[in-house]
Amino acid sequence: MVSLKNKLNRLKPYMSNDSTTSMMSDEKQKPIEKKKQKPIEKKGNIPFLTEWETFGVSPFYVGEEYCLVREVKYPLEMQYGKYRLSEFIDAIEAWNNTSYTHPLSAKGFRPDQLFFFDTETTGLGGGTGNTIFLLGHASLMEDHIVLKQHILPHPGAEVPLYTSFLESVDYENLVTYNGKAFDWPQVKTRHTLIRDHVPKLPSFGHFDLFHAARRLWKHKLERLKLSIVEKEVLDIKRVDDVPGFLAPMIYFDFVERKDPEGMMGMLKHNEMDILSLITLYTHLTFQLLSLDDNQTVKEKYEVGRWYAYIKESKAAKETFSQISNGQEMDAVRAKFELAMQFKRSGDLEQAIELWENISQLQCPLSAFHSCIELAKVFEHKKRDVLSAIEFTEKAISLLANHNLSIKTDEVEKRMIRLKRRLGTSQSL
Repeated sequence: MVSLKNKLNRLKPYMSNDSTTSMMSDEKQKPIEKKKQKPIEKKGNIPFLTEWETFGVSPFYVGEEYCLVREVKYPLEMQYGKYRLSEFIDAIEAWNNTSYTHPLSAKGFRPDQLFFFDTETTGLGGGTGNTIFLLGHASLMEDHIVLKQHILPHPGAEVPLYTSFLESVDYENLVTYNGKAFDWPQVKTRHTLIRDHVPKLPSFGHFDLFHAARRLWKHKLERLKLSIVEKEVLDIKRVDDVPGFLAPMIYFDFVERKDPEGMMGMLKHNEMDILSLITLYTHLTFQLLSLDDNQTVKEKYEVGRWYAYIKESKAAKETFSQISNGQEMDAVRAKFELAMQFKRSGDLEQAIELWENISQLQCPLSAFHSCIELAKVFEHKKRDVLSAIEFTEKAISLLANHNLSIKTDEVEKRMIRLKRRLGTSQSL
């Protein structure tokens, strides 16, 4: 296998001077030796078919046109990052055994009905000028994970590409990483151009794991690229991976020279992306259902907030309760959110008890918000103006003593109103 550096050298003509310099500064003074091009071997009019076949790739014909299809099988006991592939099946079973609803829930589905999907394209923009040259997907089939990749041998061969892809699709739910914004809209755009020639595009549900990763780990990751989530969260280490931004250059080089060497690197890159989706979905499920023994307080807090956001109150309460007895900031925040869940369900006494506890803790922001909630409850529900004033005064004191970045206008208006009500009641 040719080294990545040599591949980059060959691709230099396709790259801007700036990007080439930044990646290859150690060689910028060396002349590039022009590599002798291999003679194109044709087998059934397909260049380099022997090389493709050694990589598990075979042609798929529609009339005289063809695309290339690769199929790989993985045993379920294979470890990929934190998990064995078989634990994906455990994740689906866990969803089917829970009463929670959630955007990532696979309740009602079998493991073989999820469809892990990723593409490689000639650019990041939308529209018809951007070509998808690789469609990759994986799913459970019997006792293996089966991955298939559909390769566009040259622009213009999209009919066999999409025909082969759509003939492989027999699943209920799509799982992607930022696919709602990019991958599937791109497929629909390209399919529209050739819709008279290929089968009808299926209607999919969609689990987009990018949005889940952002909810759970935006506090610890500056960027949420899949490669970063792999390394920092899933314990996946890529070796000699072809960077995704080189995809257009590698594909254009392949179209020009027909030699599949560079494309094989892109296939491995896409393969790893798809396997990562399986591991990521498993990990997210274990996080959301409290099955991850190494889950941090911060992660559990974010899970609880997600359940609260989708109004899954039971799950939110259970999640916040698991960490609400701690003293760290996120545990105190969880206690506050738990009180809010009790308030929304009409259990004011439990909410009051939690807020009063938080108001005594050394977490000024949570204590402030707890005092405001207590002031509201005592004013509007308990009709206890003196207690409402007491907690409002404490909130004002917290603002003054801790420089909290909160506007004081509303708190001061509340105090004025309460004192006016107290004066009115005392004069009666």
